Amino acid sequence: MTSWKDIKQFVQYDLWRRTTNELKGGKRAKRVGFGVLKTLILVVRGFNSKQLNTAANSLTYNLAFAIIPIMAMVLAIAKGFGFGEMIEQLLNRSMLGETNIVPEIMGMVYRYLDTAQGGTFIGIGLLILIWAVYSFFRNVEQSFNTIWDVKQSRSIIRQLTTYIAVLFLVPVLMIATSGVSLLIHTTIEDTALMGKVSEWHSSIVRLIQFIVAWGVFLWMYMAIPNTKVHFRSAIIPAVLMGTLFQLLQMLSMYIIVFLGRTSIVYGAFAAIPIIMMWLQWTCLLILIGAELSFAIQNNEQFEYEKDVEAMSRRYKDFLTLYLLHRIIQRFENDQEPYTAVEIAHENNIPIRLTLQLLNRLTDVGLLRTVYVEQKEDKTYQPALDTHKITFGMVTDRIDKQGTEAFLRGASPEMQAFWQRYVQLKDEHNTLKHIRIDELEL
Repeated sequence: MTSWKDIKQFVQYDLWRRTTNELKGGKRAKRVGFGVLKTLILVVRGFNSKQLNTAANSLTYNLAFAIIPIMAMVLAIAKGFGFGEMIEQLLNRSMLGETNIVPEIMGMVYRYLDTAQGGTFIGIGLLILIWAVYSFFRNVEQSFNTIWDVKQSRSIIRQLTTYIAVLFLVPVLMIATSGVSLLIHTTIEDTALMGKVSEWHSSIVRLIQFIVAWGVFLWMYMAIPNTKVHFRSAIIPAVLMGTLFQLLQMLSMYIIVFLGRTSIVYGAFAAIPIIMMWLQWTCLLILIGAELSFAIQNNEQFEYEKDVEAMSRRYKDFLTLYLLHRIIQRFENDQEPYTAVEIAHENNIPIRLTLQLLNRLTDVGLLRTVYVEQKEDKTYQPALDTHKITFGMVTDRIDKQGTEAFLRGASPEMQAFWQRYVQLKDEHNTLKHIRIDELEL
């Protein structure tokens, strides 16, 4: 009988010791099962460690302040193309149309536009509008970058071009959806098949709404993170979260209709709690989908994770020297240089650990990255004459990487001990003068 201890051992260690490369030769069902289980565990861990619920609350708060400026920008763009009234009609047919809040929102949007365009506020109002929209989109990008462990955001110019593209994309999608609906509706009026076509019309419009949601989520998961996201890693979260988004919207609409009587007393304010809850769950769905996309693409990077965390320094140095040895061998045999994925799969080493060790060798000047036309990812080659790379050089450069002897108040005894330590370490390194390429395995 399987105990809780066995399950914990499997989830924390055994599951991650079965690498994707090893499972390729086995049954497809087993490989897919292991991959799905790893992905789900990574999503749950990411939800907790990256505090996605807190991030969703923060985005909801930002969106509540930015919704009027964003709608003002979208409406201004739509009016520029002559589709302002169509946008307002779409809002009335949406979930918000079931409440009395659309006229209130549109009134605020028009007042916001008038304030931004008129009198002494023309400069300040426009600046505040642009800053509110930019700040919201920037917070969204930072949330995605946190999920993807990306440390650097896009440049300001790239951010602005991306955000402006989004503002143009939203009204275009809304108008396209409305246009298809209007075309089908016109067809219904011109035919005698009113009953059946009416049902088809409703189904087609609903399908279009789902497809648009899938496309928007797919675009978000591929374009917003400041890193390369593969299509196969984004399409599953896009379809899943886009579907849940539409179902959530339908559920919220039913709740608003069911609670319609409260609007008699509270007016437009009756819908505000439901709308805020809908915004929060929407933000949470978006972030969970981004985490799922990250887990699908980076599944291999967490193999042997617990073992790597507990790895001894000696074994880490051994793997570093071994990778350098293999790269030098390829270079001296005039073969194509390794990418990180290739050398990791060839030796069944976790890709995340491989990247750490290769970056370590690159930082100390023993390897350099080279881009080859036949390969998408960067490759690694020796940065020095291979006949001059010895064990002593490798260990010295790795040992000396970083700051040393920086304590200003070090006692004379400490300084003397440091000097003696360095001397003994150099004298007793028996492999110091052996070249890496001379090592026989």
